[in-house]
Amino acid sequence: MRRIFPLSAGELYYPLTWFRNTFQRFRGHLPLDSVSEQELSSDRQLDITTDTCPMTFVRTRLALDRMQSGQTLLLRLRGEEPRRNLPRTATEQGHAVLAQRELADGSLLLLLRKG
Repeated sequence: MRRIFPLSAGELYYPLTWFRNTFQRFRGHLPLDSVSEQELSSDRQLDITTDTCPMTFVRTRLALDRMQSGQTLLLRLRGEEPRRNLPRTATEQGHAVLAQRELADGSLLLLLRKG
């Protein structure tokens, strides 16, 4: 029996499908000319621009839990709550905020290193 993860109200995805959909959505919306070489070399990428709290935290936490210590996660997020809460919460949990970059479309790129 496969394990499934709920991602939003009424939707269930298998983990591989969820990762593929998230990566494709992220890759399709990211303006590459506004990203530095360091940010492009992240180990994992996650787009949470369409999610609202608390799902922004839940999806970020799940991604970090699947990573090894020292790996980097590039988050793309939107909204005031995630902008305030995700960097603070990540720091409180022992992860490092390496970079933040505001994009022209109003979203924010946040580069985290798992502690």
